[in-house]
Amino acid sequence: MTSFYDMFNSSMHAISQSLLIPVMAVLAIFFIYALVNLGILLSEYYRRRKLNYDVKQLITQFLSVKNHRNSDEIIKIIKTGQLPLTHKEVLITLVESSNQSPEFRESLALKMVEDEGIKSAKRLERTDIIAKISPAVGLMGTLIPLGPGLTALGEGDIQSLANHLLIAFDAAVLGMAAAAIAFTISKIRRRWYEEEISNLETLADTILEILK
Repeated sequence: MTSFYDMFNSSMHAISQSLLIPVMAVLAIFFIYALVNLGILLSEYYRRRKLNYDVKQLITQFLSVKNHRNSDEIIKIIKTGQLPLTHKEVLITLVESSNQSPEFRESLALKMVEDEGIKSAKRLERTDIIAKISPAVGLMGTLIPLGPGLTALGEGDIQSLANHLLIAFDAAVLGMAAAAIAFTISKIRRRWYEEEISNLETLADTILEILK
């Protein structure tokens, strides 16, 4: 019984210690990825400041050609407007379906807006995952070195204890830093994307009203 317990204990210890390098590697990847996305976020912020389109103004321009129902004029307004490229493609596709039935156009508009929402959700997935699991991975990186550290303490090896504690603290810091950066990025981007989808839905409804 004792030998079985010792074997089980040593096996679990070996498994947990073998995870230290992969865990630290994952934490480094998470942290680097979060920093890269932070830079991308800043670049996206400055791009959005330049874009900064006025939805009310675009709706007014659309309504100005409502009586004419001129598809070419509507497409021209869309192309010259300061809209995201993917949103321009959605609205132009909707205008080009003007010869279809109203029911088909409504279904098409709903589908394209939903697709844009799915694309936005996919862009948030990676930073959402990092924000949620990075603290857990950091905790693993904190706990794994504590076992050998406590053993070193029992043997009076202070230097080895200090080294293991340093690894544990580094893992905790990396995990929390990556999670904090990723959470902030996801929070800001989610607000941007929700506003974009809301604007796209409003513009699509306006075009549907014009094409009736």
